[in-house]
Amino acid sequence: MIYLKEGFIVKILTNRLFYLYRLFRIFRYGRIIKNGHPMKTLSDTWFADGYIDFELKKYTLLAYLQEIHQHFSQNKLYPQLSDIIFHYNNLVAFRENKKYLQEQFPKKLTGVQIEKLQVLYELLIEDDELMQELEDIINYATQEMKGAITNGTEIYEFVEEKLVIFPVGLIPLDNHEGYFFLSEGTYSNTRVYQYRLSFFEKHDERYRSIRTEYIDTWTRNMVNTYENIKAELIRIKSAMPNPAVYSIETELKFPVDETLLPIAKRSLVRYISNQAA
Repeated sequence: MIYLKEGFIVKILTNRLFYLYRLFRIFRYGRIIKNGHPMKTLSDTWFADGYIDFELKKYTLLAYLQEIHQHFSQNKLYPQLSDIIFHYNNLVAFRENKKYLQEQFPKKLTGVQIEKLQVLYELLIEDDELMQELEDIINYATQEMKGAITNGTEIYEFVEEKLVIFPVGLIPLDNHEGYFFLSEGTYSNTRVYQYRLSFFEKHDERYRSIRTEYIDTWTRNMVNTYENIKAELIRIKSAMPNPAVYSIETELKFPVDETLLPIAKRSLVRYISNQAA
């Protein structure tokens, strides 16, 4: 059993240019918070925190996976699916960057007199036992996580195939902002969301992201048709006199916030992107 002093944390990033810089920031400022919120299950670097012991980390992982499977068994995907994918990618990145770390770490930090960085140097570069223990933990964890990710992905793809998206009325040329209607099960209720698309670049590639805001829920009937709901939105929200409006329907009665809504949002982004292509 191996112990890392003072809550040792190492953040692994796939972008190697920022690896050592981020490593320094972790030691200086403490644990990194992902997406503005502390992790409720595993820390970002759970496999290297505190005691580095295979059996201890195994039970920590199994407890985490048990909670993941409980949510998946209830068809609740988020945030669990994105969280476990994050941890899986983190482990793979650490494993792939280990050789790079061993080659570059001493050269980059020669002469830096920071005690915690010296501890990291000694533990990761000179301690073969520690590196072997970490490797065993990572190999085991990636295999176990892969099975859970496969399970979650199958649910995701099943739901995605059951979504039907179509425009409500005419779509303006500028469709980066508007509304979408989400109806599930018997289609008796329609949840209305406002959306806004934005662009960001990462590794020289351009991506679209979507921000949404819940507006209200309409009970579907002869009066509250999609067209009438759209007209009502235009009346009460004059800032968008000609919005793009889409309907997203599914026959499934799955949890909305944890499954249907996140998948509907991603599917809508893809639908709009394909229409623009």
